[in-house]
Amino acid sequence: MENHTGNNNAVPASPGFAPIDYVKVTILGFGLSALWASLHTVVLQLRLLDFVPESQKNSYLGYLTFAGLVLAMVVQPIVGAISDRSRFSWGRRRPFILVGSLALLLFLPGIGLWESYAAVFVCYCLMQVSSNTAQGPYQGFIPDLVPTEKRGLASGVKSLLEMVGGVSLARLAAYFMDQYTPGEGGYWLWLTLGTLGTVFLITALVTLITVREQPGTGRRVVVSPTAREGAKSGGSLATLLVNLLKRFLTYVKQHRSFIWFLVSRGLLGIPGVILQTFALYYLTDVTGVENPASAATNLLIVVGAALIAVVYFAGRLSDRIGRKPIIITAGLVGAAGIVLLYLSDSYTQVLISGAFIGLASGACLSTSWAMATDLAVEGEEAKYLGLTNLAMAAGSALARLIGPVIDFFNNNVEPNMGYSVMLLACLLCFIVGSLLVLKVREVR
Repeated sequence: MENHTGNNNAVPASPGFAPIDYVKVTILGFGLSALWASLHTVVLQLRLLDFVPESQKNSYLGYLTFAGLVLAMVVQPIVGAISDRSRFSWGRRRPFILVGSLALLLFLPGIGLWESYAAVFVCYCLMQVSSNTAQGPYQGFIPDLVPTEKRGLASGVKSLLEMVGGVSLARLAAYFMDQYTPGEGGYWLWLTLGTLGTVFLITALVTLITVREQPGTGRRVVVSPTAREGAKSGGSLATLLVNLLKRFLTYVKQHRSFIWFLVSRGLLGIPGVILQTFALYYLTDVTGVENPASAATNLLIVVGAALIAVVYFAGRLSDRIGRKPIIITAGLVGAAGIVLLYLSDSYTQVLISGAFIGLASGACLSTSWAMATDLAVEGEEAKYLGLTNLAMAAGSALARLIGPVIDFFNNNVEPNMGYSVMLLACLLCFIVGSLLVLKVREVR
């Protein structure tokens, strides 16, 4: 498995890239998705009911996951950019993956150990920092090691493994957590956390052992005259903020197309996150299912199955006809799925709508990731792909803030009206996010 991008910091070009190499550079995504999909679909939802009032459950869940994802937005691109310039003898990316993975496994038991919302809040945030310390550099594997003409396929494999990991382990977690009730069934909670930790550990070890990188050579960091003068003069905070704002505005002007892509990516990720996070509460309050953990995860399985069915082909097709047609079509299909979900009056119809949403999400995520690798600047791939995930994290964070909105409308306007507002937000995100790619200038 060798680099084909001409990047001096990675492995030199070679004509071969074996099928197994696609798995080597993406398998960590399986473990990460298995862990976070399970936590965000059933584990946290049921665990928080040990601490928080029923009428505020959406709010507390939203605050918790919002805080964690804000940390992800900060940590991932920074660590990714640092790994671009690292000089470790066994590669630029893997040392960070090792440290982040070990820390994540250290903090995971805290979800079951601590008996207060505040303690679980802190533990969750530390897990996010650890996870993104590993994930930021991990995102650099595809541009580092995959030939340009095969990145669409590699992105499809990446998304496929992430979805398989998320769906399969979340379903198993739901089976365990259906036996768990607030204050009882602690064995099942620990069985769930132990299973998730073991799966993640295996994928991290496979990544660390099988991926081959050349030693990082690092790159000279150029300090701008503005920063140098500011350091000499000990400039005020106001001056520093003004300079940072100027640099940000300059970056936006110079990379306008990439900014539009980031906004599109963030919006298209919001509906799936909203439904994943609040599905258990939605199905309990609106549909009235008997086993909400299993029902929510079965919905996730339908979404995931539809997503898996399309993600590989969407990546391959986008290599042939371009990224934009796939993303726009997928966004409109997702909007149709949200409308169907709103009109559903049975659990079966909810599952059908989930299939539409899964098809849309799979095509959007796979193709937009391929577009991100197209737009990434050579030599700074981890930074640009970190920014891409930053956009996704920003969308995910905003999605979590729908929790207090749901509780506000449910408690102050009309019971369950908050969930209708939630679906309206999902509809708008699919439509606007898909159309915004029209403003992105493709470079393929």
